[in-house]
Amino acid sequence: MQQSSGNRPNIVLILADDMGFSDIGCYGSEIRTPNVDSLAEGGLQFTQMYNSARCCPSRAALLTGVNPQQAGVGHMVADLGWPAYQGYLNESSVTIAEGLKANGYATMMSGKWHVGGTYNLLDPASWTPGDASHPIPTQRGFDRFFGIITGAGSFYHPLTLMRDDQLIPIDTDGFYFTDAISDNAVDMIEDAAQVDNPFFIHIAYTSPHWPLHALEEDIARYQGVYKDGWDSLRTGRHEEMKGRGIVDSKWEISPRDESAPAWSDAREKDWEALRMAAYAAQIDIMDQGIGRVLSKLKELGIADNTLVMFLSDNGGCAEFLAEDSDRPTPAQYGTPTPDGRPIR
Repeated sequence: MQQSSGNRPNIVLILADDMGFSDIGCYGSEIRTPNVDSLAEGGLQFTQMYNSARCCPSRAALLTGVNPQQAGVGHMVADLGWPAYQGYLNESSVTIAEGLKANGYATMMSGKWHVGGTYNLLDPASWTPGDASHPIPTQRGFDRFFGIITGAGSFYHPLTLMRDDQLIPIDTDGFYFTDAISDNAVDMIEDAAQVDNPFFIHIAYTSPHWPLHALEEDIARYQGVYKDGWDSLRTGRHEEMKGRGIVDSKWEISPRDESAPAWSDAREKDWEALRMAAYAAQIDIMDQGIGRVLSKLKELGIADNTLVMFLSDNGGCAEFLAEDSDRPTPAQYGTPTPDGRPIR
């Protein structure tokens, strides 16, 4: 059904999680992202941008249009004792969903919220989504919501999964969170297109944030791609970015992070290459889902009246979790390999 709605555009705002600047094809990556690349080819591609370098403040700024401190989420979701750092969206900031809803838009969200206070993930009985210090999307302008209200977690059994204002159980048989986010977004778009009003949907993936959970068949597509290691990968991507005009040809590559060893010094190179393949697969699977969203817009005849934006909450994860790390890995964050080491 073609929407009339006075030619007001539908808006699809897609957010990746902890994705590096060069992690998609149109920015120089070897990872297959044809659907995101198609947005760059047919639209506007940014090479300079600013975000808050952390998950929650970037999301707060994106949702409200003000500095994250003004919205109450100046750091992460813990309450640090000051209004600017209370860890959840304050009532004085207006979300984009609230503003658009007041102007006749249907508003929907599928994915990760993470601007609604902190939760003890090991104590589900303590969860209080929807109370004063734990606002949820349906309290901040979204008509419909599917997703999690916390941050990172298992892609096979994410905690705090909700539909609208209710916590819901997970059918773990074949469940993979990235695909669930995409599929629910497609369903929401199809429903919204049946009404003569424009819609806004925020699709907030947890991919490619750790833990490194990807489907085996997608990991297999990147088998052997990373055998030469991260130093070679960085150099190759930098040259590709220069060739594409993403960075100035005179710019030298930045120094490697001192917390990460040179590839020549890395232990268990096969293991590290597998981790990089899993990371690539996470992005690949996300792109496949974005392709289903774009195909649905075309199928419904509304693609030409829909503004689609893709961005990341920040750059790639800055935490180097070595294979011999003794950092505790709760069950909801990591899946052990057969020899007991967690994939992170």
